This record gives sequence, C-alpha cells and structure tokens, in this order.
Amino acid sequence: MKFGKNICILNVGGTKYAFTREVIKDFPLRRVSRLHSCSSEKEVLEVCDDYDRERNEFFFDRHSEAFVFIMLYVRSGKLRFVPQMCELSFYNEMIYWGLESSHLEFCCQRRLEDRMSDTYTYFSEEDVKAEVESRAEEEQVSRFGPETGNGNARWLERMRRTFEEPASSIAAQILASVSVVFVIMSMVILCASTLPDWDTAKNNTVEEHRIIEAVCIGWFTAECIVRFIVSRNKCEFVRRPLNIIDLLAITPYYVSVAMTALTGENPQLQRAGVTLRVLRMMRIFWLIKLARHFLGLQTLGLTLRRCYREMVMLMVFVCVAMAIFSALAQLLEHGLDLETSNEDYASIPAACWWVIISMTTVGYGDMYPITIPGRVLGGVCVVSGIVLLALPITFIYHSFVQCYHELKFRSARCVRSLSSEFLN
Repeated sequence: MKFGKNICILNVGGTKYAFTREVIKDFPLRRVSRLHSCSSEKEVLEVCDDYDRERNEFFFDRHSEAFVFIMLYVRSGKLRFVPQMCELSFYNEMIYWGLESSHLEFCCQRRLEDRMSDTYTYFSEEDVKAEVESRAEEEQVSRFGPETGNGNARWLERMRRTFEEPASSIAAQILASVSVVFVIMSMVILCASTLPDWDTAKNNTVEEHRIIEAVCIGWFTAECIVRFIVSRNKCEFVRRPLNIIDLLAITPYYVSVAMTALTGENPQLQRAGVTLRVLRMMRIFWLIKLARHFLGLQTLGLTLRRCYREMVMLMVFVCVAMAIFSALAQLLEHGLDLETSNEDYASIPAACWWVIISMTTVGYGDMYPITIPGRVLGGVCVVSGIVLLALPITFIYHSFVQCYHELKFRSARCVRSLSSEFLN
C-alpha cells in the first residue's frame, strides 16, 4: 500500500481495530489483505465502503459482533457461530471476509448444512439467465419505449415461456391443459389397441381411429416444431431426453404412412412392422411429459437427478451382495450334494434372480432353497438386503423433501406472477 500511515484502522460497524501494514499484508482474511495491494483510493473503495485518508481509517458497513467472532478465529483458529444470530447471516459475513464453510468447527458445519437444506433454493443456470435477460429487456423498454426494443426477441421469449413453462401465463395453462388431454387420449388409444377385441372394432370404425390418431400425432408434431423454433439453443433442445422421446414416438407414424403409400400392404411393410411397433410403443413415455404439469413427478425427477451418486452407491451395494450370495447359494444348493441338488440353482446367474427377489423381500416363490444351509443363507440374505437398501434411503429422503419445498416455492412464485398478470 503506497499511501496512508503505517498504522491502519479498520472500522467494522463502529468497532475499530488497529494494525500495522505488515500485519495487513499477511492477514488471514482475504478482504483485509487486499488492502495492502491497493495503490489508489479508487482501488481501496472497491474493497471497503469508505476511507478516511487523514486518519488512514477503512470503513466496513458490516455486522460488528460477527466480525468479533471472526477475529477470534484469526487469533485462536476456531470459528463458531454467533449466539442468537441466523446461521445464514453469519455465513454471508464469512463469505464477505473471504472465509468458507470449511473454516467452521464441525458442529457448526452441520448446523449450517441443516439450515441451508431447509431454506436454500437452487436455481438452474437457464432460469437465472432467463431472469437476467427479462430484466434487461424490461429496463430497455422502460428507458427507450417499446418501439425501440427488440420486438421479435421479446415475442420469441414469450412464446418459449408459453410452451415450456405452463405456469407462466394463462395462455400457457390453457395450452398445457390441451396438451394433457391429447397425451391422455393417445395413451388410451395405445392401451386399447392391445385389447383382443380392438382389431374387430378397428375394422368397423377404421376412419374414426385414423382420424383420432392423426389429430394426436399432428398436435404433438406441431408442438415439437414450435418448441424447436422458439428455443434459445437448438443443439441443447435436440439433446434433451424428453425431446428425443418425442421424436422417436412421432417418427413411426410418418414412417408407416410413407411406407404404406409407397409400397402398400406388402411383405416389406410386414418385416418393418416389428420395428415400428417397438417404436410406437415408446409413446407410453409421453406420460413423462405430464411432469411439466404435476409437482410430484417434477419432484421425483429432480430427486433422481440430484441423488445419482446415492443411486449408484445403492446399485453397487446390491450388485456386491448379489454376487456374494448367488455364489454361496449355488454352492450350497447345487454344488455340494449332487444327489439332492436343487436344479433351480444350477448356475450363479440363475441364483442371482433368487438373491434379488430375496433382498428386496418380494419372494415370488418360483424358486427357494431346500437345504438347511441354503435356508440359513436365505435368512441372512433377506436381513442384509433390508439393511443395505435402508442405508442410502436417508440421503434420498432428505433430497426429496428439499426438492419438494424448492419446487413448491417456485410454483407459488409463478402463481403470484400469474395472479398479477390476471389482475392487470
């Protein structure tokens, strides 16, 4: 620091602390140590709130009592929360002075994690970007008027929100309701087409069935095309799993129509019929589209996405236990006594089926051990399955509750904005 006196005074919320330049240089708090590298008052004011050159006093408009506990950490190396102070408020003070949650004592870290899991709301990068862009557009319109703003961009953004965010406006809710009706109608037709009497009914009313199917496919096609046109990032839109499912579910209809028109009812179409039926059956995944309109499905999807590590850990537990118990079951039921061997356990892969239904306590009864050691192993397998499956459930449960509160908060915010739009 090339200005001021040798003694530096830090004024934090009215409480003053005096330090020499050498102490400021190696101060454990990053914000304070940054003062030493400042070469002008302009740079100083980027670090603190105000500066008195005559007294060489730096003013910080922060919580004085919180800084007392932070100074105790500087002296003793132990950082704890201020009594009767919100953990998140103290954590904000820590971040301001350049500390992290890892500097807290273990007990205080647990308190902070519990507090953040109860109140912290995650926002995706796309949501934050959309909010920033919408604010920038509103500011531009308020400054220069609606005629100078980018009308096409604002119109595309409004269309995107209408198709992608069902709770963004009244028009979006109406469009979402229509989409749900078409999804349900398509699912009903798909399920009914597997009934034994469907072929007879279809022959009697073939035109009605074709019209209903064509209308449903036409709606989904138009919706997919419009959503692709108004999307911000076309490559990201194509890579989304739900959009891939939409494409795979729509394509078989047009392929079958094209092949029928070009080749007619011939063996080539019959050979391709198996593939088309498999792809057509993927329409059942359109039910996942309902997650846009129901909080429960959104919570489930968000929980699975955030708990993939716990899910992988659960699968590892099950696979390791399955490998161990299936090998032991095959040995005890088939490998030791060939005269009374149980043919259901002739191989380890066959025994894996028994292990998985035993660990999940399903027990279909299609195969079971007949020897005493095998039955003892079965009891151990059941108990081990209950314990192993219960271990990661706690983490998944807490994540589910957190995701539910987060999505509920977002939904309430969208409802408030929708109410304001309706009143306006």
